[in-house]
Amino acid sequence: MWIGTLYALAAGLMWGLVFVGPLMVPEAPAALHTVGRYLAFGLIALPLAWFDRVRLAQLTRSDWIEALKLAAVGNLLYYLCLSSAIQRAGGPLPTMIIGTLPVVIAVSSNLRDAQRDGKLPWARLAPSLLLIGCGIALVNHVELKALRADANADLGRYASGAALAIVAVACWTWYPLRNADWLRAHPDRDPRTWTTAQGLATLPLALAGYAILWAVLAATGSDFAMPFGPRPGAFIGLMLAIGLFASWLGTLCWNEASQRLPTTLVGQLIVFETLSALAYAFMLRGRAPEPLTVAGIALLVAGVVWALRAKPVKAAQA
Repeated sequence: MWIGTLYALAAGLMWGLVFVGPLMVPEAPAALHTVGRYLAFGLIALPLAWFDRVRLAQLTRSDWIEALKLAAVGNLLYYLCLSSAIQRAGGPLPTMIIGTLPVVIAVSSNLRDAQRDGKLPWARLAPSLLLIGCGIALVNHVELKALRADANADLGRYASGAALAIVAVACWTWYPLRNADWLRAHPDRDPRTWTTAQGLATLPLALAGYAILWAVLAATGSDFAMPFGPRPGAFIGLMLAIGLFASWLGTLCWNEASQRLPTTLVGQLIVFETLSALAYAFMLRGRAPEPLTVAGIALLVAGVVWALRAKPVKAAQA
């Protein structure tokens, strides 16, 4: 249990980087952030695939199709929506909308996976979900208050950012459930191999996306300097860092956690990503969070600790 939790914590610390990437190179469009990140992920996976070629050769055609689906929805579509949301609404608002994932995934898994993982009785699950929900509400309250106080705020742009963040939530509700299905159905397979397989599946999708984006920008007469923008060094360095730590190593840690923990609990541990993203966002802003934000973060942590105390009950016992 605790080894799986530490893996989830490591994944969250690295995944938090993706929430500040679009703010560090804001001149690059969200689509370029997306294809650039996963192009880096795919290129990093290539040499790793050579060392792991024996295990990769054991994957079947259906396994590779599953990896391709996970790459398309959980990687490219998710990050396209998230990076667009961050550039439209800033860092904290999309972060907190994504922060509802522990609640959404826990409820979805508890409804869907009771026969496999055992069911967390709703009476035991409710307090942790309530604490997480209250924590998210407090942080959202602070951000929305600041938004209303800004006379120059573009409410339409913020609303579209919030809508895109909701689509990202849907993508990443589907991804961990489907990914956990494969990992739990193949306990003999190394999660590292599955992580590398997803990187390889992402590479052709990212290459195609890069080519399409370049063609669209050229056709529309955009003055954006392809292929890497006006600050190529900053963009390439950021993509390599996110590709290595957030995409490959973060996914590896998450797969290790998913193979060890019930999906209901794994879903709630995504809260570590939210906490990390908030910490990085406030570091980028150069100021400390407000007391209500700190209180909200404390409630999120309390909700996770409470969840870890709940033990799933097998269907026969229930």
